Amino acid sequence: MIFALFGILITSVGTTVFAENGSIVVTTDKSSYSDGETVTISGEIKNMVPGDQLSILIQSPNGNLVALDQLTVGTDNQFSTEIKVGGKLMKTEGTYSVKVQYRAQSATTSFEFDGIASVTSNKTIEETIEETIEETIEETLEETIEETIIEDLVVIDSIVTSTTVTIQDSTDLVSYEITNAKLINVIPDLDAVSLLIYIEAIDDGSITLTIPRTVLDAIIHEGDDEFFVLVDGEEVDFEEITTSKDRTLTIEFNAGTEQIEIIGTFVIPEFGTIAAMILAVAIISIVAISAKSRLGISSRY
Repeated sequence: MIFALFGILITSVGTTVFAENGSIVVTTDKSSYSDGETVTISGEIKNMVPGDQLSILIQSPNGNLVALDQLTVGTDNQFSTEIKVGGKLMKTEGTYSVKVQYRAQSATTSFEFDGIASVTSNKTIEETIEETIEETIEETLEETIEETIIEDLVVIDSIVTSTTVTIQDSTDLVSYEITNAKLINVIPDLDAVSLLIYIEAIDDGSITLTIPRTVLDAIIHEGDDEFFVLVDGEEVDFEEITTSKDRTLTIEFNAGTEQIEIIGTFVIPEFGTIAAMILAVAIISIVAISAKSRLGISSRY
């Protein structure tokens, strides 16, 4: 009886444990661990055959195997390994046994584990998933809108002939006549709802522009409103003739003038056609993904 007690001596966690014949020593660095911490298991095997391997088995309080490691012991007969507690297999609170097995010999110690915090209710999980989906959709939508707007604001130079000029995102041409200057470019400004007209004026002169209402217009209460015209940032008077399809403005300028801005209430494009299409597809896709995700959550719970 006394021999048997000395044969398998299992002491408390973190102390030395001797195998049946006294040839195996095993210990842990602490007596208890919390979720996510690392257990350091070390020890010594006396009279070990060089190159042999030993096995380390960790069992849960109910006896299930939750971790397994195999080591080749060094020439000094010492061994050490680390195992992280927690995870899918190691959830239960209680006493876990650590068994070192070498051929027919073994030694065992143990440690306490606090267990993993209880899983939240299905409702909480569902709410968390929904919040994550909503945040992802919001971020994706913001990124899509931002990228689309940036792409939509790329300036495309007008094609200027001696009598007409093209406008970005419009198939309608603006007709013009200019004296003592050269027309360089015409660009729609979405933020200011205006057309920016760039010229090189070698002397005092004037420019007459026939602008389709589909390109730029000024409307108030379903009737025509006046344009606001700036020459190099200063407001100027101008002459205008209107029809149902276009508005013709004659604007005078001084030598050295570089920019004329005509401000209205509508400018092409209010929101670029291509950009609008991209954004519409993005929104539809995001809504579809959201609906599918919510359906999956509902069916699961």
